[in-house]
Amino acid sequence: MAYFDSASSAPLHPVARQALLASLDEGWADPARLYREGRRARLLLDAAREAAAEAVGCRVDELVFTSSGTRAVHSGVAGVLAGRRRTGRHLIVSAVEHSSVLHAAEVHESVGGTVTQVAVDRAGAVTASAYAEALRPDTALACLQSANHEVGTEQPVAEVAAACREAGVPLLVDAAQSLGWGRVNGDWSVLTGSAHKWGGPSGVGLLVVRKGVRFAAQGPTDERESGRAAGFENIPAIVAAAASLRAVRAEADEEAVRLRELTERIRARVPSLVPDVEVVGDPERRLPGVVTFSCLYVDGETLLHELDREGFSVSSGSSCTSSTLTPSHVLRAMGVLSEGNVRVSLPTGAAAEDVERFLSVLPGAVAAVREKLGAPAATTVAAVREDTLVVDALGKRCPIPVIELAKVIGDVPVGGTVRVLSDDEAARLDIPAWCEMRGQEYVGEEPVERGSAYVVRRVS
Repeated sequence: MAYFDSASSAPLHPVARQALLASLDEGWADPARLYREGRRARLLLDAAREAAAEAVGCRVDELVFTSSGTRAVHSGVAGVLAGRRRTGRHLIVSAVEHSSVLHAAEVHESVGGTVTQVAVDRAGAVTASAYAEALRPDTALACLQSANHEVGTEQPVAEVAAACREAGVPLLVDAAQSLGWGRVNGDWSVLTGSAHKWGGPSGVGLLVVRKGVRFAAQGPTDERESGRAAGFENIPAIVAAAASLRAVRAEADEEAVRLRELTERIRARVPSLVPDVEVVGDPERRLPGVVTFSCLYVDGETLLHELDREGFSVSSGSSCTSSTLTPSHVLRAMGVLSEGNVRVSLPTGAAAEDVERFLSVLPGAVAAVREKLGAPAATTVAAVREDTLVVDALGKRCPIPVIELAKVIGDVPVGGTVRVLSDDEAARLDIPAWCEMRGQEYVGEEPVERGSAYVVRRVS
């Protein structure tokens, strides 16, 4: 098997494994105690904090360890909002933030706060000017990820941080995806990370709050981790997390060059190997090991199973892999094709031979899925008038509505229209994306009794 899903969770780094095993014998005692075992545990914890702080680029007393990256995000958002409640209750996030940030925003909104979502472009990036426009006198906090977890696009953190600093608003950066590659540039105020993203053990997050940022920890607290992360520290896991962060940073520059070459190989060759593919995310400003593409007329879940049978573990933002049957919020915000979405995120040490093997099996896997979906049952096509066709795809799921649209677009004259009736949420995103890929005109969406009618005009 070739594991190509490190953006979800990276394999445990060998250095992390060694540090974890070694510290299990030394770091089991309570580091708050003064006897020998406690002092030994405290030394391990302090050394891990110093190593992590050096990697992040912050003071040792600004960094605490949490039980996960998600917990770090929730504690960071809630703590700053509470600390700055006299300023106001307005929160700014980007539309492509990790779900942990968006869930924290939902909680804030549910208790009376206000939230502004900053839109992104088709590559998944925000602009500093958009954040500056969203800032208000009552803005308590702004949040921005350093790099996107689904498409790899890096965000202009330094520019956004400068705009926030000028307005006197702290910026929280979710650095989970990028911290293994280097420090986050810019004058940010709060930063979070997650060890399992850089090859450390799961169950360890970090939260950095710069000196001078008003912060009030929420929920029950105790004396541990400066009162910002209650509970007994998992010292062996923390030591392993810090050791692996230092190790991957030592390899980062060389490994980044190698992985960029491999992902560029995928970006360049997939469109020539597989017809009707859209490669998404910024082509230049992106993480070294992440490349994402979407395939027309493909069920994402079926494609992932096909690739798994061929020996490849990949991820997807396709609605077909979601229990809610709705597209990824990231792909939706970008306005790109969601069906048949594949995210390849190469781990450190990924072999070039495995990438070549992936490229050799991908066309057959996509073709097999398309063949299975080539004859959908009970989709009715009826002429309404000479230059209009109606495709009744009600009750049909992604990617059937787009497949049926593609089948009949040639049956109307140039200038004629096709109305696709669908109650599938993914159609709202995928039909406009198909039009852009195929050079057809997307006229718009009209409500119908059981769903929506998506109107497409044939241009050529």
